[in-house]
Amino acid sequence: MAIGTLEVKLVNAKGLRGTDFLGGIDPYVLIQYKGQERKSSVARDEGGSPVWNETFTFRAEYPGSGDDFKLVLKIMDHDNFSADDFIGQTSIYVEDLLALGAENGVSELRAQKYSVVGADLNYSGEIQVGVSFTQKETQYDGEEVGGWQESEY
Repeated sequence: MAIGTLEVKLVNAKGLRGTDFLGGIDPYVLIQYKGQERKSSVARDEGGSPVWNETFTFRAEYPGSGDDFKLVLKIMDHDNFSADDFIGQTSIYVEDLLALGAENGVSELRAQKYSVVGADLNYSGEIQVGVSFTQKETQYDGEEVGGWQESEY
């Protein structure tokens, strides 16, 4: 089993559609992977074309428990006086990335655009994200095997 770090580079978004009457949105992203969740900063006053340039890390195993190798990015609109609004989401399937990383030690999906789908299943903009997987080195467990101390000579 390969254990390592799944790194998500959240770059930017374009064409995000807000849900507020006034049209201004303060977007942020909730990134979820296998029960782990990270939250980006809120892009205040950047409207439908925010720039984050933030990197998040997740622990990943391949093959791991379950077979749902899906990275979910939920784009939310931060509101001060009410609950935050859901703008849309996208999913990135990372099973092939993890398999390649388990084989080669490292693998990468360069930053590319993914469509954001709103609650009504309509196009709600796009988000640019890069993903990489780096396998951790196997840890030495400290057990002595062979060597000069055990030799009879």
